[in-house]
Amino acid sequence: MKRSDIILLVICILAAQSAGLFGSFFNFSSLDTWYLALEKPLLNPPSWVFGPVWTILFLLMGISLFLVVREGKKFIGAQKRDFHLGLVAFGVQWILNVAWSFLFFYLRDPKGAFIEIILLIAAIIMTMYFFYRIKALAAWLLLPYLAWVIFAAYLNFSFWQINI
Repeated sequence: MKRSDIILLVICILAAQSAGLFGSFFNFSSLDTWYLALEKPLLNPPSWVFGPVWTILFLLMGISLFLVVREGKKFIGAQKRDFHLGLVAFGVQWILNVAWSFLFFYLRDPKGAFIEIILLIAAIIMTMYFFYRIKALAAWLLLPYLAWVIFAAYLNFSFWQINI
């Protein structure tokens, strides 16, 4: 791997990991108080699971982004359009990922967070679609992220329903 590719990979991983960092700013306001007092749904993992899982998912997101950006340097015409739409979709899902923490933890709004997480799932699927058109492996690397967010949607819906 060329030095420029290594630098690009590090930048992409840091960009993806920053979603977790920004989201965690909102989490800390409620984790030790409001969240602990909520009735937990069936299948709710222990709190210590979330940090390692998200770190790995953001790592995979960063690698996926790297593969697309590196591949996208070659594109012209219609392929360039898919490349740009893929980057936009990635940016949208990144923003929605951070926004979910704001809604659920900071605003303490499970209903609003559930509506938002459905949009996040759609944005991840769109990202995967465009990434697949550019580099199939980049899309497949996002599959664990999609699966986890679908699981998170189940948890979110359950929190909303049992804590009304």
